[in-house]
Amino acid sequence: MRRRTAALTAGALTGALALTGCSGSGAGPEKAELSVSASYMPQPVSADMAAGFLTITNKGTSEDELTSVTSDVAGEVTMHSTTGGAMAEQSSFAIPAHGKLVFRSGGNHLMFEKLKHTPKQGQTVTVKLDFAKSGPLTVEMPVKSTTYNPSTGH
Repeated sequence: MRRRTAALTAGALTGALALTGCSGSGAGPEKAELSVSASYMPQPVSADMAAGFLTITNKGTSEDELTSVTSDVAGEVTMHSTTGGAMAEQSSFAIPAHGKLVFRSGGNHLMFEKLKHTPKQGQTVTVKLDFAKSGPLTVEMPVKSTTYNPSTGH
């Protein structure tokens, strides 16, 4: 009987420890925590194309990936990288854990193509960002002057 009691106690202890391990410290699974800042579109100089800029910050413990961008103002929104003055369309951009993805003038940027109407300074453009792991984010992007250049250095 003593042996059976010891085995049951050991089994109960093992089960309790396993459950404690599952609840852990409340850290939960690794995930991205995305937010958007510094978004803007310079007023387009072309009737059918515009650029867009923003910063996506990931405060989470897992990387994510921006996979597509859409807007009701454009027939298509494409993502581009710029390296050494050469622009190349990209199908996605990584957003590192505890890091940022920056779209800025002269660097990575969004191209709004086949504009349905020309956004004017003072208006806002709605942009939907889709990610590989996280849910979509909708951003209201203000339209700034054609020569707007943020001094924040983002």
